[in-house]
Amino acid sequence: MATASRSAKRLDTQVDGDYSIDVSKVDGNVLARITAMAFRHRWRMTIAVVTTVLGGLFQLMVPQFLGQAVDQAQGLLRDAAAGVSGQDAAESALLTTALLLLGAAVLRGVFTMLHNYQGEAVGQLIGYRLRLDYYRQLQRLSLSWHDRVHTGDLMTRGILDIEGVRLWVDTGILRSILLTVLIGGGAIVLFRNDPVLACVALSFVPIVGVRASVARLKLRDTWIALQDKMSELTNVMEENLGGIRVVRAFAALAFELTRYDKISSEGLAIASRRVRLFVLSTTQMTFVYFLAMGLTLWVGGTKVAAGDITLGQLTEALAFMLILQMPVRQIGWMINSIARASTCGGRLFNVIDLEPSIADRPDAKDIDLTGGVVRFENVDFSYPTWAMDERTLTGIDLEARPGKMIGIVGPPGSGKTTIAQLLGRYYDVTGGRITVDGQDIRGVTLASLRTAVAIVQQEPFLFTASIDHNVAYGDPWAGRSSIERSAQTAQLHNYIKALPNDYGTLVGERGVSLSGGQRQRLSIARAILPDARVLVLDDSTAAIDAATERRIRESLKEYTQERAVIVIAHRLSSLMHADEIVFLEAGRIVERGSHDDLMALGGRYAKLYELQASTGAEPATPRSGPEDGR
Repeated sequence: MATASRSAKRLDTQVDGDYSIDVSKVDGNVLARITAMAFRHRWRMTIAVVTTVLGGLFQLMVPQFLGQAVDQAQGLLRDAAAGVSGQDAAESALLTTALLLLGAAVLRGVFTMLHNYQGEAVGQLIGYRLRLDYYRQLQRLSLSWHDRVHTGDLMTRGILDIEGVRLWVDTGILRSILLTVLIGGGAIVLFRNDPVLACVALSFVPIVGVRASVARLKLRDTWIALQDKMSELTNVMEENLGGIRVVRAFAALAFELTRYDKISSEGLAIASRRVRLFVLSTTQMTFVYFLAMGLTLWVGGTKVAAGDITLGQLTEALAFMLILQMPVRQIGWMINSIARASTCGGRLFNVIDLEPSIADRPDAKDIDLTGGVVRFENVDFSYPTWAMDERTLTGIDLEARPGKMIGIVGPPGSGKTTIAQLLGRYYDVTGGRITVDGQDIRGVTLASLRTAVAIVQQEPFLFTASIDHNVAYGDPWAGRSSIERSAQTAQLHNYIKALPNDYGTLVGERGVSLSGGQRQRLSIARAILPDARVLVLDDSTAAIDAATERRIRESLKEYTQERAVIVIAHRLSSLMHADEIVFLEAGRIVERGSHDDLMALGGRYAKLYELQASTGAEPATPRSGPEDGR
């Protein structure tokens, strides 16, 4: 997988990289890797392989004992008709053969059960390990990679592709061993009895095997197409459910149903094509099989009449054909399993082998916090997916100290949120550096940096859990008193206590049961609960009324005395009390100073303030008022 790893490293960093693989080819390295994963469970795989071989051998004994019993029964009848003595011995031999036949059938069933159990167990263990590795990798990969990948596609890989890999142990490894034993052993026995009859009896094997393989490869292509269509369907459903309020607000039910029905119909057409291919191939293989059986009866009957073979040997050949019918058809299943495991494994490993572009350096150490001073030193940045040299930030110089608040304002797209993303090291700067207490954040561990820097995101995300679990997400071991204190600071405590189950109240998916302002306040409470030394509020009070925002700001005064605070906002009332306000435009700092200094300057900040004041978006003197409702 060295090639795959090199490719993976390239794909995570290249602009607009295509992380998919060529699903039209079978990758032997992928199959070898999955097989190696299986044989890590050494004892289980040993038992599975041994029992598969033994089950196949005992299954081969059944036709031989059956043929022997037919010859013995025929001899017994012949002796009885001729009045020959010694029938007791013949009956005893027939009974012995019958018991041997029963024993072989029972042992074949026991060993088959063991190999099926162990094969399924190893497959499930592989699936378990892949699910953990895949989920862990999704948490590690950089945001620049996630920006290019749709969630529905990742979910499809994490479910359907893992299932395709898991089945390789049973449908690929063990089935190939069983087919080798049955077809090889059956051919040896048949050719030992009569080569001509063996050729006739086995004539269906290559025809059915080739036909099954071709059919399975075609079915594989349609399966890949169906999988892609199911991925699209997952994307549509995910978007619809995530934006269900927007759908309802615009009465877009008919449009969404039409869109969903269109993709569903395309998936149904592919599934119907799969059914036609399966039925056609099955019919053809069944016809060839019964044609070969008819020829075997004719040729074998002629040889029995001529005395070349016994009736028991003809019965043995027919019994072998019955046994081989399904395994031969499974040649196609095995080839399909090879293709499916290669495709699914390649898609999975292509993600698992990626090297995150944002990761700890080999010599990274935990951040050493002394004063909690944050500096942006001539920082440049452009997003990896942007073309040419279009920069989001250029020459940014900032300093935030404990007890001081830095305000950042500017028009949409000026790079305000990017500053917060860079400080949390969700992306790396392309020029300059960002330091905390003189330490370049690229040289410290991500875990320690993100513990030291608390960022309230522009769009708050809540988990489907109770309110106290959502508040304590950043510090799961926090006590109830700490959780309530954070909620009081965020001006949410009184609302929570009025709920039927107060802090134990379950929040709906993504917090849909809360208003926008309540979600933002809960996010603020979650950010201030851990003992972070740097607090970044990224437009985190946009949905909160001015009076509630003022009370939050008052409550945060004690919290921010020993912490550096950066506030990003569109509403200037949120920034009026900042020690320094920075006005961004096109990724550059065009004005900086206190509120009074910038108003006296009469530049962009002053014009924006006057515009907001004249439209009522920002009163000159914030008034008290009720909290925002739901």
